Amino acid sequence: MIRVPRRLLLTLRLGEAPEHLPSLLACRRYGVAPADRIDGGPIDRLLRHHGGALRCTRLHNARTRHDQRPGVAGARRYDDIEQLTGVARVLRVLVQDDSHMPALLQALAQVATVEQVRPDRLSGTPFDGVATPGQPDETAAWQPRELIRLPEALGFEPGDPAVLVGLADTGVMASHQDLNPLRRGFDTVDLDATIAAGLTLVGDNTASDEEPDDEVGHGTGCAGILHAGGLSLPPGGAGQCGLTPVRVLGAALQNDKRVGIGALSNIDAGMKRLIDLGVKVINMSFGTPESALRADDTPPHQEVVRYALARGVLLVAASGNSGKEERYFPAAHPGVIAVGAVDQSLKPCGFSTRGAHVALSAPGRDIWTAGLSGYQRATGTSFAAPFVSAVCALLASYAQRRAMPLTPELAREVLVASARPFASAGVEGAGAGVLDALAALQALDARLDSLLEDEP
Repeated sequence: MIRVPRRLLLTLRLGEAPEHLPSLLACRRYGVAPADRIDGGPIDRLLRHHGGALRCTRLHNARTRHDQRPGVAGARRYDDIEQLTGVARVLRVLVQDDSHMPALLQALAQVATVEQVRPDRLSGTPFDGVATPGQPDETAAWQPRELIRLPEALGFEPGDPAVLVGLADTGVMASHQDLNPLRRGFDTVDLDATIAAGLTLVGDNTASDEEPDDEVGHGTGCAGILHAGGLSLPPGGAGQCGLTPVRVLGAALQNDKRVGIGALSNIDAGMKRLIDLGVKVINMSFGTPESALRADDTPPHQEVVRYALARGVLLVAASGNSGKEERYFPAAHPGVIAVGAVDQSLKPCGFSTRGAHVALSAPGRDIWTAGLSGYQRATGTSFAAPFVSAVCALLASYAQRRAMPLTPELAREVLVASARPFASAGVEGAGAGVLDALAALQALDARLDSLLEDEP
């Protein structure tokens, strides 16, 4: 796994984050200078000894904006959930020289005020499977949707515009003729040519901005499954729910093929902002294999996943396309709904990554969806996950229609309990079965009834 040169992520223990450290957003948007010191003690000494000069910011902005608490410093606007989950305490540190980075990381991990430290690495969509441009065949386009009874589910629950789905990916081609209007998104990618050894960065990768334009096609493909307008594609599975795209992955050429790639800090910053914007579901069709981490590395995205779950956000992630039994993150984090892929015969796809953490599977082979040149037929768990995200949005809409809360735990429970069997018995590592959209809504209806009956 490629390390971002000279950059590391440092999480301080609760109560140890100094107030003078500005947020990354404050530095980019308002011209605030990054800090050149952290604690004035052992952390600073180690950083300067092993890495020379340093520049540091908090990775995440506070949920409470400046105009909501004028005159209060940014470091004091983080609430209890931000502090306890750790997002308020994640620092992004840039050092002058990273030739001694392993020694620096090892030394920082021994400091009492440090909760965890890891290099800022690249993650992306190296497992995004196959995408072939073309014009959709109507029967073939409807088949995976009908397989999971999505049309019937949309008849049961059309979706609520107040329920928002966040799409953390390569961005979206908002002008696509077959996508419903999107909510305003943003871009957190900041890469440069020195980052991606063996890869050639293309397009807009140098600075985060407010335009999540897709230069890969991966995010647009996921958006077509979630939010298509029904022109040449079946209507999007999330129905009338809103869709907010964030570009957390830039574009790179790998063997003449465009892939999505982004730093872990880019991804986490985009996720945190989506959560603070009020999304109920986040689709994450990207991942980092556990085998790419150092033995003492903590799994990536840990703080932002905890934060999302604490805010009641439903997290859905592609399991991976390695065809092995292994763990990718964020899919393998507790509380995340990990999704494998099946074909049209309800058999797990050979490429689908397996494991005990996989919750269920969804169609992931030859899925007709939106593409940068019109339409594409896409294969991979990247395109199975949006079907589950869409149904999660319908579940949230139905719960809201009944004025009942939908927790991440309850959503996972009804999805697993309502899944239909695989084509053959004895399947292991692909979850409880295959997504059944209508059955999931019916199971939620029954669960909400039982919760009302249990009230005193």
